[in-house]
Amino acid sequence: MPVQRLNHAVLYVRDVERSVAFYREALGFEVVMGMRGAAFLQAPGSTNDHDLGLFEIGAAAAPSPAGRTSVGLYHLAWEVDTLEELERVEAKLIELDALVGASDHSTTKALYAKDPDGLEFEVSWLVPASLLTDEILAGRSGIRPLDLKADKERYGARTLGGIGVSIPG
Repeated sequence: MPVQRLNHAVLYVRDVERSVAFYREALGFEVVMGMRGAAFLQAPGSTNDHDLGLFEIGAAAAPSPAGRTSVGLYHLAWEVDTLEELERVEAKLIELDALVGASDHSTTKALYAKDPDGLEFEVSWLVPASLLTDEILAGRSGIRPLDLKADKERYGARTLGGIGVSIPG
C-alpha cells in the first residue's frame, strides 16, 4: 500500500505558547493536546489526530540554517477548499505581517508565510481535476504572480479545489 498523504508535521519552536497563538490566529488550528513545552494542534475540519506538533526548545535557539548553509525542510503546505478561503487567509497573514509571497503555479494558487520563528509554510488552493486543461498543465513550467481576483472570476470563489487531485473525486 503506497503512502496516502502527510498526516502531521512537527516543528521545533522557541516559544510553544507564541507559536500556538500564531497558528490559531493565522490558520484556525486548535489545540487538541498539550503538555509542558509541547502542543498538538488540529486544522479545522481535519480528521487527523493532530496536524501539527510543536516542541519548545527555548528563546536562545538559533534560526534554522536549512537552505542557506545546510540541508533541511523548506516549507510545509496546507490546502484550503476555496479561493474565497485562500483570500481570507491572505488577509489574515497580511494582518499578522507574516505573508512573504504569493505565486500562481498554474495548477496551484499559493501563499507563502513565515511563523514567529521564521519557519516558512504555504497555503494553497488546487485547481480541481475536472477544470484542468492542457494549457493549465503546461503552465506548471513557470511561476507567475498570484491574481486572486482573476482566479476567482475564472474558477469561481467557492469552487472546491483539489477534487480529483488531492481529494478523491
